[in-house]
Amino acid sequence: MSHGLEPRRKKECSRRLRAEDHATPAPAEEFLNRPATPSQRIHAVLHRQPALSPAIVLVLAAIVFSLVNERFYALQNLSLVAQQVAVIGSLAVGQTVIILTAGIDLSIGAVMVLSSLLMSKLVADNHWPGVFALLAGAVVAIAAQAVNGLLVTKVKLPPFIVTLGTLSVFTAITLIYAKGQTVALQPGDILMWTANTVSLGQLNLTNGVLLMIALYVVIGYALRYTAWGRHLYAVGDDSEAARLAGISVNRVLLSAYMVGGFAIAVGAWILVGRVGGGDPNSGLNANLQSITAVVIGGTSLFGGRGVVFGSLIGALIVQVFVNGLALAGIDPNYQVLAVGVLVIAAVSVDQWIRSVKS
Repeated sequence: MSHGLEPRRKKECSRRLRAEDHATPAPAEEFLNRPATPSQRIHAVLHRQPALSPAIVLVLAAIVFSLVNERFYALQNLSLVAQQVAVIGSLAVGQTVIILTAGIDLSIGAVMVLSSLLMSKLVADNHWPGVFALLAGAVVAIAAQAVNGLLVTKVKLPPFIVTLGTLSVFTAITLIYAKGQTVALQPGDILMWTANTVSLGQLNLTNGVLLMIALYVVIGYALRYTAWGRHLYAVGDDSEAARLAGISVNRVLLSAYMVGGFAIAVGAWILVGRVGGGDPNSGLNANLQSITAVVIGGTSLFGGRGVVFGSLIGALIVQVFVNGLALAGIDPNYQVLAVGVLVIAAVSVDQWIRSVKS
């Protein structure tokens, strides 16, 4: 008799346990289903949209500076801001692609000056057609970046050390080649095309600005919609995991530096139009300025997170602060201080986004 009751008791106990489990969630389930805090919601949004925080900063800065000085929103002033951003904005494209791989390029400005000077001297001194001089300058920029990429991928040197060394190498080559002289070009040459102005009412944009925007569109599309772009993000996020997934890490890294070389060539062309030729002393701070634009624009220095259009926003933020503070009559030393504070704030936000658990 007792043997007949035993199965029923076991079934009843099982039903009671299932009912208790259903009525009282397990601690792990409670933890997973807990409501998100405001801090976690903000973190999640910023993680999905890296360019959102710099975009908010740009809008707020524009509002504040327009209240300080009404001339800030004058179309002539906005035209000036856009033209001043064109060179660094172009370099920031190349710097973004490299930083997304968890690398960095300290030589990017030196390569740009070398490329721009070569273009100018080939036309002015060697009487090359402008198109061929432009192509020669582009080849030199891409080749210089290929050297950086090969030292990183084949010799296995850290990108910081490699580009710190090639910064001195390319700077020395430029000074030796230029012999300390600047080169002036005639307005009608194709190298000066980037200086030509396109008027949209009272808003005057140079072809260099439009060329920079086109560069952002092309590289932005490639990063978002191509396999190369997905591989680039994967390598920057975790190179070992990318290798185990079948991605050729060295090939992706080398391609990043060479794409950076293409962006440098565009920046060199725009620089020639801005200075009217080649100047070995131009772009002295372009290396750090491009990194500043990328960092403020929301791209992580640790790689794997960021969007290229954020770098354009970052470049605009720097120029807006410089321009707005100048219109407000602030000492130029405080303009430099403001940029430094922006960089520290941007890196702090990036660290917070990486550390907070969503």
